[in-house]
Amino acid sequence: MSMTTPPGWYRDPSAPHTERWWDGTAWTEHRRTPGTQQQPQQPHQQYPPQQPYPQQYGVAPTVPAAGGSGRAKAVALTTAAAVLVAAIVTGAVVLGKDDGDPGAATAPTASVPAGAPSSASESAPEPSADPGLVVDELNGITLPLLDGWARPKNVSDTDVVMTTPGTYDCPGEDGLCRHGTVTSRTVTANDERSTAALARDDISDAADLAYDRNRIDERPFGGITSHRLVEQGQVAVAGRTGYFVRWRVRTEAGPGGYVQSMAFPSSVGSESLVMVRYVFDAGAEGPPLADMDRITKGIRPVGDQDTGGGVGSDIGPSQ
Repeated sequence: MSMTTPPGWYRDPSAPHTERWWDGTAWTEHRRTPGTQQQPQQPHQQYPPQQPYPQQYGVAPTVPAAGGSGRAKAVALTTAAAVLVAAIVTGAVVLGKDDGDPGAATAPTASVPAGAPSSASESAPEPSADPGLVVDELNGITLPLLDGWARPKNVSDTDVVMTTPGTYDCPGEDGLCRHGTVTSRTVTANDERSTAALARDDISDAADLAYDRNRIDERPFGGITSHRLVEQGQVAVAGRTGYFVRWRVRTEAGPGGYVQSMAFPSSVGSESLVMVRYVFDAGAEGPPLADMDRITKGIRPVGDQDTGGGVGSDIGPSQ
């Protein structure tokens, strides 16, 4: 069975005193200072300590004392030789299996790409056990899991961090839709550092993907017929200054919905910019629009539950 190293923070092979994010297939440019300076233990094969002959192969045969009959001596020596040969053969078979005998019953070996972390002591940190939090370890934030929301299940988009429970038949083309989703991703498409510019550029793509044409070229709502700006402005997110843009979208089929793009700097590593998208169906079945602000205000840096933000909060350090 072939396995790959899971995504997580590992010691940077090019800089041992920092940690770097492994996305499951390759190293990214995210780096951070490790919480501890403990050196990873390299895996090595364990062999049992050498044991004296009687413990390994049973009690050695008794050889009669000098002066016994020649026949007795011969029988004793023959028996001892037979036991010794059996022990040597047994040891050779065991070593042969350890050295890669195709017929040996060995545990599955993980297949690790060149340069990937492999030590068990370098595994990614465990997610928070708090049932009320969703952890985005890559971007160094936690998001509150409000009533009416759930961790993603059967969702192909790895950027999705939470959804409303269950699905429904899309009102446009065939397919299944959700009443609400929240995604979080690192901005890597360009070198823009203005959170306002990023949010304004992203909102159109976010709306199109949610309500016009999805990733598999379906139109679950029959396409967007119009949109209007609801609100935009600076926002404090996890103690950092960000910017958000919110649209109300009308669609050919169904009630349409609300889409928000929010950009802010990560509080870990190289402080890459993070984009959080909200997609809420309008109408009675959609989640409360106030949940956008509640989730934003509850976003915290990983390991720091005292630093928050949100619409209407004091704006943090300028970016």
